[in-house]
Amino acid sequence: MDPTARPGARMPRWLPRAMVLALALIAVFQLGSWAFHQLTGLLLNVLIAFFLALAVEPAVSWMAARGVRRGLGTFLVFLGILVASAGFVTLLGSMLAGQIVKIVEDFPEYLDSVINWVNAHFRTELRRVDIQEGLLRSDWLRNYVQNSATGVLDVSAQVLGGLFQLLTVGLFSFYFAADGPRLRRTVCSLLPPARQAEVLRAWEIAVNKTGGYLYSRGLMALVSGSSHYVLLEVLEVPYAPVLAVWVGLVSQFIPTIGTYLAGALPMLIAFTVDPWYALWVLVFVVIYQQFENYVLQPKLTSRTVDIHPAVAFGSVVAGTALLGAVGALIAIPAVATLQAFLGAYVKRYDVTDDPRVHGHRGSGAEQGALRRARRLWARRPGVPRPRHGDTGAS
Repeated sequence: MDPTARPGARMPRWLPRAMVLALALIAVFQLGSWAFHQLTGLLLNVLIAFFLALAVEPAVSWMAARGVRRGLGTFLVFLGILVASAGFVTLLGSMLAGQIVKIVEDFPEYLDSVINWVNAHFRTELRRVDIQEGLLRSDWLRNYVQNSATGVLDVSAQVLGGLFQLLTVGLFSFYFAADGPRLRRTVCSLLPPARQAEVLRAWEIAVNKTGGYLYSRGLMALVSGSSHYVLLEVLEVPYAPVLAVWVGLVSQFIPTIGTYLAGALPMLIAFTVDPWYALWVLVFVVIYQQFENYVLQPKLTSRTVDIHPAVAFGSVVAGTALLGAVGALIAIPAVATLQAFLGAYVKRYDVTDDPRVHGHRGSGAEQGALRRARRLWARRPGVPRPRHGDTGAS
């Protein structure tokens, strides 16, 4: 027991208030953390909608400058995007349905050719009837059918959830684009006049960089679709135009796995024509992907978005680690916007005219070092110094 403590000493008056304040801060932090985790999906949808609104902002502003109301102009832009997407999905769905029916109808012929090849090379006596009966009676098929039947509700729920997210993104992006000036006025009204110009400049930079990113992706999609269209036409693969559009869009606008999804469908359709054609498509997809990664994409992305290819790659990796596919999709325009904004306000100085800045040692530096070495050698004891007019000390 502390001998200095008085028996009737009371607790300090500030201590209960401090304890209550600490508990309140902890409760607020826990509540905020719980709310943030619950609203993560909504915040991601709002972020996607904001970048989509930045992408369509130039078209809406162009129509508004010519007398079209922003609401109507935004509606027309989104209607065009919706019609183009619906038409593409419809053509792709009809093509897939027709090819799936063709694959199912021709499956017995494919199976017979495989069985004949196995019997000829391995001296077996396999028959299609035995393989079909064994497959129908297998436990694997029975379990697969049961799991598929029980997973129908899960798939339906995922489809409905995806449609709801798409609707959410569409509504937010429509309001962001249609009420862009009002939103900018609201943001600027919360800032002093000196900061309002900086916010408007940052907003303009974000619009330009996002549009440049989508422009570069559109160009790469056009090059990719055209290249694959030529290959598919040479191989006489059906639905070559639709497949080319599929490859161009999916490979460019779906990060990470877009290339594999884009190449799988042409390979499947080419397999229905000739199995060797599927191999040729696979080889072409791999070679073209290397050309795009190391030649086309670094040059085009660095020109349109104006960031270094290494920075672009690192931003995609960081965005994927933070936000998944959404982060990979918006990482490059976000980093390009930040870089352009910092470049406009960070003070820079003139670089000294040193040969090492240009990546090499110039002839002047080499000659200067050679002169110093000769002078040191001439000052050694016993070494005769060159007289005036000698070229050795020059």
